[in-house]
Amino acid sequence: MSGSAANPFRQPKAVFAVAFACVVSFMGIGLVDPILPAISHQLHASPSEVTLLFTSYLVVTAVAMLITNWVSSRIGAKRTLIAGLIIIVVFSALAGASPSIGGIIGFRAGWGVGNALFIATSLAVIVASASGGFAGAIVLYETALGLGIAVGPLLGGLLGEVSWRGPFFGVSVLMAIALIATVVLVQPLPRPARKTGLSEPLRALRHRGLLTMSLTALCYNWGFFTVLGYAPFPMNLSPIKLGLVFTGWGALVAIFAVFGAPRLQARLGIARAMYLNLAAFAAVILVIAVWTTDRAVLIPAVIASGVFIGINNTITTQAVMTISPVERPVASAAYSFVRFIGGGLAPYAAGRLVVALNIHVPFFIAAGVVAAGIVILTTAHRLLAAAERAQAEQVSPGHGTGRPAERVVPIPAVPGSASGETHGILVAAVDDSPVAGLVADAAARLAARANRAVHVVHATEAAVGGDVAADGEALDSARSLVGRYVDQVAAHRVPAEGQILLHAADHGAAGRMVAEYANGVGATTIVIGAPTHGGLPVLMDESTSRELMRTATSNVLIINPAAPQAPVRQFSTATE
Repeated sequence: MSGSAANPFRQPKAVFAVAFACVVSFMGIGLVDPILPAISHQLHASPSEVTLLFTSYLVVTAVAMLITNWVSSRIGAKRTLIAGLIIIVVFSALAGASPSIGGIIGFRAGWGVGNALFIATSLAVIVASASGGFAGAIVLYETALGLGIAVGPLLGGLLGEVSWRGPFFGVSVLMAIALIATVVLVQPLPRPARKTGLSEPLRALRHRGLLTMSLTALCYNWGFFTVLGYAPFPMNLSPIKLGLVFTGWGALVAIFAVFGAPRLQARLGIARAMYLNLAAFAAVILVIAVWTTDRAVLIPAVIASGVFIGINNTITTQAVMTISPVERPVASAAYSFVRFIGGGLAPYAAGRLVVALNIHVPFFIAAGVVAAGIVILTTAHRLLAAAERAQAEQVSPGHGTGRPAERVVPIPAVPGSASGETHGILVAAVDDSPVAGLVADAAARLAARANRAVHVVHATEAAVGGDVAADGEALDSARSLVGRYVDQVAAHRVPAEGQILLHAADHGAAGRMVAEYANGVGATTIVIGAPTHGGLPVLMDESTSRELMRTATSNVLIINPAAPQAPVRQFSTATE
């Protein structure tokens, strides 16, 4: 909000240890794709048997997601993470050493338990351990996600050229390195104040909106894993060539998950973006269904599907977190349980359908299932629209705008020493970046000139990275942050008060919420900081700033710490 985040790549070693493990974990999505035909040939297994490598892994992951919060709330996030890593190391090595397809399938199931424990806690551990700011932690997690998805198939293809066992042993070795680094470097994290019940994720699915979004995700994942799990067979390529195909696919997944999805969501809104994206994804699968045996069409279509998979991974998770009335980790576990069931069953069903009918049928059915997901989504359209409006509706400190009290946390006002009655309000939008102090100082000096009060405003964001969600910024940390800048403004003898705006779904939503707050209190000016870093951080900052300026009806003053003069010296009465 105040613009730049602290550099997300200047983090403690503990954060990089977990981020490295995240890269290896996300590699697992496409790692085995290049070796599926080789396993089928060398172990004399049918394609439908080989697809059980996906089914056992994902179905067990789905069921295990129901217990992850129960486990982590009792033994702590670090121990849960370590337990997941140990299971992955052991079972991936056992899968590589297995002499039979049945053994590999069974060991992949055990791997799925470790995967569930890891993905449920990795984001939370990174956020809790990071010193590069809350937004910076999300940047680092999304970077790991993108790198893992893009590199996984390439590594699988390279190792698969040596032996189909190579990718399994490769994961085991890399995860063992990550395990040692995590044990040594990551500090124990405090356990949650409340222990999560075993049945909470299933009870959460009683909420119609969450259940509908989860069923939509199940349909989407059916299409996703039909393509991922069975498309390698008709391509009839070597492991390295399959690796290159799915590296192109993975690169598009990563790029559009991180960059494309937020822009599409900001332009169209969550519901319309989902309708459009699911329809486009169904159309691509339909192309794959018609031209399954034509590699000149099949390969580009599979690669292109990464665009829609990446967008959907991010937007659907945002939709789930927006519509859900329960704690984010519980909602994430419930949603993941349902969607992984669809992803796990689809590849095996594809293999059986090919045997019973022909190679085109699974893809025709997958396109139809994705289209059915659109129909299911329409049944929750009003709920989703209402939840989305709640992110952008007016936010005020209780001056009659009707904003629910639980969405705004006030910080006690400091009167300052301005003589006489103040004439209007300035809003200083701050975050945990270094430039926030300049924003508060500039707002105070400007308010002192115009005899105005300053409202220091901070929007807390959800911890959502890719298709995983965790608890967001702690309320105590947000209180401390805003209180510090309220005191800084008051030191200029300017009346000041603070407001924390809760539960922004993403960076764009944070910008909209600040703008609507300013609109609600009639602020004349919003003071924010300029993005100062390149790459992912600047794009995230720009998402916040873009939505703020699009929604605000007041002036917006951007403080650039790299300007040749101190920002406060550049003010003129024309600003007001």
